[in-house]
Amino acid sequence: MQPPDEFDPPAGVPVELAPGLLRVLAPNPSPMTYRGTNTYLLGERDVAVIDPGPLDMAHMDAILNALKPGQRISHIFVTHTHLDHSPLAAPLAQRTGAPVHAFGGPEAGRSTVMKRLAAGGLAGGGEGIDHAFRPDVEVADGELIRGDGWSLEVLHTPGHLGNHIALAWEDACFTADHVMGWASSLVSPPDGDLTDFMAACHRLRARNWNVLHPGHGAPVTDPAGRLDWLIAHRMGREAAILAALTEAPATARELAQRIYTDTPASLLPAAERNVFAHLVDLTGKSRVEPQGELSAAARFSRLT
Repeated sequence: MQPPDEFDPPAGVPVELAPGLLRVLAPNPSPMTYRGTNTYLLGERDVAVIDPGPLDMAHMDAILNALKPGQRISHIFVTHTHLDHSPLAAPLAQRTGAPVHAFGGPEAGRSTVMKRLAAGGLAGGGEGIDHAFRPDVEVADGELIRGDGWSLEVLHTPGHLGNHIALAWEDACFTADHVMGWASSLVSPPDGDLTDFMAACHRLRARNWNVLHPGHGAPVTDPAGRLDWLIAHRMGREAAILAALTEAPATARELAQRIYTDTPASLLPAAERNVFAHLVDLTGKSRVEPQGELSAAARFSRLT
């Protein structure tokens, strides 16, 4: 992974990453978005925009200003409906006439267990959901979408969010927030599902990529190594949770405070959500069980 201080491009300035591919950084840096959201422009004449970004008219101007004479935006792709990725899609579509492509609305792709948790009142966490989002075109896993001189294969990669997709472009892949260039992905129930997340990691690992273009951070030039790290990182968290539960039953909050010792206090709620995601996954694998109903506040015991 590239050291964080080495990736600091100016917001709004197009950067050529490959022939026919530009990146424009949105001006929304934060502890959750790093330097900001990466918006990609793919194509030589008819251009696909991947992840327009937050509702920021200056960023829309930057996207439009990145177009060369004779170019137009023909497709808009939204990888998932967090507030740092999708809200600009609607005004950009209105301005350009390009249809918005996505897997579905905010709850599309949500797993059965996450539907139950949401029905029980669990909400919040993460970057915030774009509840108003509706695509013009719903895409399906495995679908091949062709444009003028480019084609993108849709890969449904739930985990960070149920409707999350990656987009394969030849031997490159736009991985959005599933595989990022600066940190591991947040998995926050009921929007995120760790069981789905790990399955999608293994699916991506099975492909022979040359580069990954993430939603935040620099291009990932060692895709296999990055995915191996991401899988190992999650397995390490799982091992730490199981070790802590061997000593005594605990809640997700207690476990987060015990395990995330180097995490700033302001990020501990996100860490708690990550721990709960692991606990839901471990419950599904019959390795832990909640004392009572499965919930974010439940106390969990390890099963032998």
